[in-house]
Amino acid sequence: MVVDCLYHTAMSFKKKQVVEAMKRLFVPMIFVIAFRNSLTWHLQRFWGASGNVWESSYKNIAARFGEENIALYGAAVAVFIVYCLNSIIFEFVDLTGKPAILLKYKVQEDQNVPVPTKKLLKCFSVVMYNLTIINVPIFLLLHPLMKARGCSAAPEDLPTFRRVFFESMVFILAEEIGFYYMHRMMHHPYLYKRIHKIHHEWTAPVAAMAVYAHPLEHVLANMLPAILGPIIMGSHYATLCMWVAFALTVSQIQHSGYHLPFLPSPEAHDFHHLKFNYNFGAIGFLDRLHGTDSLFRKMKLHHRHLFLLSLMPASQQFPIEDKKILD
Repeated sequence: MVVDCLYHTAMSFKKKQVVEAMKRLFVPMIFVIAFRNSLTWHLQRFWGASGNVWESSYKNIAARFGEENIALYGAAVAVFIVYCLNSIIFEFVDLTGKPAILLKYKVQEDQNVPVPTKKLLKCFSVVMYNLTIINVPIFLLLHPLMKARGCSAAPEDLPTFRRVFFESMVFILAEEIGFYYMHRMMHHPYLYKRIHKIHHEWTAPVAAMAVYAHPLEHVLANMLPAILGPIIMGSHYATLCMWVAFALTVSQIQHSGYHLPFLPSPEAHDFHHLKFNYNFGAIGFLDRLHGTDSLFRKMKLHHRHLFLLSLMPASQQFPIEDKKILD
């Protein structure tokens, strides 16, 4: 079934889609490479400022909790803490509607105002199960593999900023590939009905439901794509913890239902929850390659999928007068 799914998606490539997908992937990478020396020099100075906060903070944590405990439980704890903090912030707004100024940034303006309490409580119960009962054993099982790849938790092995920066590029690419194909596989009728349908109970997503999913889906589509890059690179556990916390935060922003200034746009993934069979990826270059963003690109809504550099909401910059086109 998996091979059949991958075969049919591979056969769907078109020359124009390949070119546009490569542009979407490589243009940002070329920009980063072109300015890497200047960019990394400035960020390295920030990274090492204030008495090398990165190194000193990690040394204190390692001294208090032990390197082995960080290797075994650090990523699971980082994910749990970050997820809860992000959820509290976003769901406070969803439940109270305050501060009211944020409501103008909602993607689906008439949905979850306020979010149904009973539905949210059910969401939290599933999420807590995935973040504890599922996450901890999976990270423990992955520990021997991480160790075999040379992953270290020792303070003296902490990577430089340049190394973390380079590894992050690999992480993003590896997660996009893993997530796209695992996510699309979950939309196979057999798997969708039995597994992925749980996640799609929310047609207007909220931040707290980013990992509201069947346990099998959580492992295959959420956890493994995120940890694939660190395994490939043999990353330090501090880098792993920082990366999974960052990736989770981006996922929660994409599920938040709010297109906020200076944060990643959730428009594409919000559209996926609305229409189901489009926009399977996070970055979008594989959706362009496979044509799974075709409907989204035909709609004026597509123009809203941008990084807001002003306080004007995307809905005001690109208004849609006939809301029935989204039905």
